[in-house]
Amino acid sequence: MKLETKFWHKVKKNTPKIDWVRIESWASFGVPDLLGYHDSCGFFMCELKIQRGNKIIFSPHQMLFHMTRKFRNFILVEFHDNQQNAPAPRSIKLYESSEIQKLQSNIPDAKIAAQDDWTAIQATLLGETTNAL
Repeated sequence: MKLETKFWHKVKKNTPKIDWVRIESWASFGVPDLLGYHDSCGFFMCELKIQRGNKIIFSPHQMLFHMTRKFRNFILVEFHDNQQNAPAPRSIKLYESSEIQKLQSNIPDAKIAAQDDWTAIQATLLGETTNAL
């Protein structure tokens, strides 16, 4: 199973309050991977990324989507060591869409919305907290 698929399964399992729909990326370029819904906040979108090395790669379509739709859209990144067969992610971090340019150019400059805590990640996605850190 690919890392992206494993990551999707983790997200679904660890955010049980959210109704998720996985979107096929070939259908509409740049649209995030997941559409989330909860009665308390309505719809939101989340891009899933696996990061190895020093950069997170976004397509021009993904950049445009996140730069023009910053409200209630997120980027969830699973950070791995550079080793090809690393057994587990080093960290999982949630960012708001407004951080996409920093994520592409210099990851440490991007403001983290929630990190390594599925309860905090879910709460942030649902708008239940203003700052999970």
